[in-house]
Amino acid sequence: MKKRFFILFLVLAVTISLLAFAINSCSTAATAEAQIAEGTMAEEEMIEEETTAEEMEEESMSEEDMTEEEMSGYMDVTPEEAKKLIDENPDLIIIDVSPKYDEGHLPGSVNYYIGDGSLDEAIPSLDPEAEYLVYCHVDSASIGGARALVDAGFKNVYRLAGNYAAWVDAGYPVEK
Repeated sequence: MKKRFFILFLVLAVTISLLAFAINSCSTAATAEAQIAEGTMAEEEMIEEETTAEEMEEESMSEEDMTEEEMSGYMDVTPEEAKKLIDENPDLIIIDVSPKYDEGHLPGSVNYYIGDGSLDEAIPSLDPEAEYLVYCHVDSASIGGARALVDAGFKNVYRLAGNYAAWVDAGYPVEK
């Protein structure tokens, strides 16, 4: 009886040992697979982070390389440059976006006051391929007017830097 008990105990012990070994092997293999997978995922995440960082750097570099005019879509011009544009381009459309048009304006300009929606109403009837010079008596309105044209798809938009006052200070003619 002792012999049978001993053999049974031995078989049981060997079975438990084999089972424990199998479980441990599977667990080690699973852990190794998990570590490999995590390593691969970590590697993929690192590559993705590097790519994202490179893209962000390229974007910021391209924004840094862009001039203010390229970012705004219109170009600021001095009164001298505006005068040259007017003299050299008889088809240039000069737009005064101020409510003070009757108090004085650039010769040949039209008034589409931005504050009452006149400019927005006029945009559909304007030629998006033509050249435009926008000005006002204050920067915010002339910037808004130039921006409205650009936003509507106009490509050749200039804004008189310093506005009407700069034109007058430069000694150029005005109409009333």
